[in-house]
Amino acid sequence: MKVVAFNGSPNKEGNTWHALKMVTMELEKEGIETEIVQVGHKIIRGCVACYQCVKNKNERCVLPGDEVNELIHKMKQADGIILGSPVHYAAIGGTMKSFLDRAFFVTSVNDGMLHHKVGAAVVAVRRSGGVTTFDQLNNFLNYAELLIPTTNYWNVIHGRTPGEVSQDAEGAQIMRVLGKNMAWLMKLVEHGRGTILPPEREAKIFTNFIR
Repeated sequence: MKVVAFNGSPNKEGNTWHALKMVTMELEKEGIETEIVQVGHKIIRGCVACYQCVKNKNERCVLPGDEVNELIHKMKQADGIILGSPVHYAAIGGTMKSFLDRAFFVTSVNDGMLHHKVGAAVVAVRRSGGVTTFDQLNNFLNYAELLIPTTNYWNVIHGRTPGEVSQDAEGAQIMRVLGKNMAWLMKLVEHGRGTILPPEREAKIFTNFIR
């Protein structure tokens, strides 16, 4: 089994990376392969609502010039996904948001490519805005019908300078417990595959409130 974690920080080994490492270390202890991919330093434009991915259904975004399609492929191949972001104005970092908007739209219109994978979100923040950013990341996981493991508090860790999050004892415990619970949930899914049938997928219903 493999987990791919996306680092939405522009800093390669800043506090978001350290938070992801805390989680992935626990996964690796359980024999799960991990990879951390940095996204936050890349040049990624936002979704332009062209709907060509809906028309083509080829698991690709048509916008050229960046690595979004390669990253979508990594998500497809993985058994688990972790979304990590710093906090920019109480929200997801801009580049990470552009990536998630495009990637998750492509996966959702291509037969739910991430359906029933295991997914989690983590946030690194200096002071405040961590919970709102955590909620925003969870919206992507929830819409794609990923299975979300829990921990003993919200998945937010605090620090300013790179590595300072290691001094947040409660935050570090949150990340460790998340990693352990994620590994456990992934093993449950793996051992149940072929034995316990998943619920039949329903076609998405869209209701417009202004007619």
